[in-house]
Order: sequence, then C-alpha cells, then structure tokens
Amino acid sequence: MTSTTESPRWFTSSYSNNGGACVQVATNLVSARGVVPVRDSKAPEGPVLEFTAGAFAAFVSGVRSDTAV
Repeated sequence: MTSTTESPRWFTSSYSNNGGACVQVATNLVSARGVVPVRDSKAPEGPVLEFTAGAFAAFVSGVRSDTAV
C-alpha cells in the first residue's frame, strides 16, 4: 500500500532542453492520490497545479496527436 503522504518525485522531460521553458510533473502520486502535480521548472518553489490522472492523460494524448484538448 502506498502512503498518501508521499512526496512528489519531480520529472523533467528530456525534450525540455530548450532554454528552460518547461514544466515538471510528478507521476508517482497517481496511485496514492489520483493526481499529477505540475510545476514550473524555473520556479520550483512556486505554485503547484494538481490535475486528475484522467485529465492529465487526456492532455498528453492531445499533445501527442497534435490536436486541441
């Protein structure tokens, strides 16, 4: 069983080597909380947005297919 107090493990995409304009995500909280936290990699101390796993999956699918979500 996963603890619900687990801390985010931030991940930056390998595609983010474009001058720093990128986001970080923490997918390790999906099973424990059902959310995917997202933050600005340039301001990691700043706000964190939490998306449901389903909403984040739909976003990624839209990006991959190059269609609006």
